[in-house]
Amino acid sequence: MSFTVIGAPLSPFVRKVHITMQLKNIEFTMEPVSPFALPEGYEKINPVKRIPVLKHDDTYICDSAVICQYLEDLCPEPQLIPEAPLAKARVAWFEKLADTELAPAIAATAFRHRVIYRSMGKPFDEAEIDAVIEEKAPPLYDYFNEAIGSGDFLVGEQFSLADIAVITQFINASLGGELVDDQRWPNLGRYVAMHFASETFAPSIAGAQKMVGKMLAAAS
Repeated sequence: MSFTVIGAPLSPFVRKVHITMQLKNIEFTMEPVSPFALPEGYEKINPVKRIPVLKHDDTYICDSAVICQYLEDLCPEPQLIPEAPLAKARVAWFEKLADTELAPAIAATAFRHRVIYRSMGKPFDEAEIDAVIEEKAPPLYDYFNEAIGSGDFLVGEQFSLADIAVITQFINASLGGELVDDQRWPNLGRYVAMHFASETFAPSIAGAQKMVGKMLAAAS
């Protein structure tokens, strides 16, 4: 079996797939594709023109959530999606919340503008970004702060896809200079810091920081 991940290495959705595959010891190659300059004919692979796409042998699988569920079914160890119905639903909920709410609130604002647009020499309004984050992030941070409590994981006592989905969004936010105020959200701040420093995420963060540094240096 051969696996190829198609997408931009700095995308949080691509990173979610990468982390999942690495944890499951699935070897893969990366085919870099910019979401801002998709190759001709990409819509034949994914009609909504989004990344990532997983190519497994001659079959294409779209959407990071669908890809991660497929990988879980294909390689169930280590388990990243619980079998118990309630726990499984909780993981799906947190992943959806990360993908559809955290992403536009903190990652697509801070990272896209302060890193991608800046590296492209594209103008952006810093005050507007701050206003969007200030409006959208606190209710989400409040919710996650309460959900995490004194625990280390979002669902029970087990690391899961929920943690991968959430932390990857916070990684991109941090690359754009957006950090959790651990005085205001102590549980969330502790949770994010712990996972940032973990063996699961630290190498990915270091690689992303290096890549961002080069991008911004080249644009200055």
